[in-house]
Amino acid sequence: MIMMIVAFLLGLILCLLLGIPYIDFLKKKTIGQYIRDLAPENHKQKEGTPTTGGVFIILSAFLGSVIALCMAEKFSTNAWIVLITFLFYALAGFQDDFLKIKGHENKGLSARGKFLRQVLIAVLPVLYVMVTNDHGTYITFGKYSIDFMWIYPVIAVCAITGASNAYNLTDGLDGLAASTGVFAFFATAVIAQLAGYNYLAIIAASVTGALLGFLRYNKPKAQVFMGDTGSLAIGGLLGVLAVMGKFEVYLIILAGIFVIETLSVILQVISFKTTGKRIFKMSPIHHHFELCGFNEKQIVTGFALFSMLCGIVAVGLFKFIG
Repeated sequence: MIMMIVAFLLGLILCLLLGIPYIDFLKKKTIGQYIRDLAPENHKQKEGTPTTGGVFIILSAFLGSVIALCMAEKFSTNAWIVLITFLFYALAGFQDDFLKIKGHENKGLSARGKFLRQVLIAVLPVLYVMVTNDHGTYITFGKYSIDFMWIYPVIAVCAITGASNAYNLTDGLDGLAASTGVFAFFATAVIAQLAGYNYLAIIAASVTGALLGFLRYNKPKAQVFMGDTGSLAIGGLLGVLAVMGKFEVYLIILAGIFVIETLSVILQVISFKTTGKRIFKMSPIHHHFELCGFNEKQIVTGFALFSMLCGIVAVGLFKFIG
């Protein structure tokens, strides 16, 4: 528990310190966000806001994790697999951001190219779990445990890739992804600690601190956006932690807000393609609330509180059901 606090503080302090010079660098190089034509009209004023802030989130979380793990003498191959996967996702996200900046438009990697990268990166931790864990192909919820055998890698890869995409979809308002992510990762840290995966708890705590520090620069009106560099990596890491810690079922609960964001997009597409009608004014669902008249602060606050509730429910279930 003490090392979780240390990791949290390291992630927080490093992010606060690294944010200042990195944002200044982005402003000098005029590296800003390009807004989609399909975004709500009021988002046009965000054009040019520095992006790729995920770089200093990932760097802070990574360094905080490494230092805390070394101090706790919990560094292992397992920890390296998690952290390397985290960096791989960050590189994929950075490539997407770089192409957008280079092309002076909000078009980076193709959907197929991005998805392929996400799947290939997810294979690394999934195969590692299957090879090193005696129950690597089992999914457990309380006293119930099912061996999915050869189907498990498909489920696990989908869980990690889905988490990466879901978090990426949530990153659409100032402070939204960071604030909801704080509670999701805090819940993950607690569950990992309860499950005996101390190294995962330390990594999750470090990310929690880094996201909280990032909010200093990303809260409305944002000074910087995390970009795909941050959102793809942070979402992917959330899925990796659940798979490595064998609490995949609880991922659906603690990441409830991200699941809802994703479902809103899926339902919107299905409805429009089958009936020609839209369920929401715009998806993901946070844009729907914008068009209903809620301002960004109200939406972010409401979503953050819901994410906190999801985290509490997930931790409660894990503690009492196991």
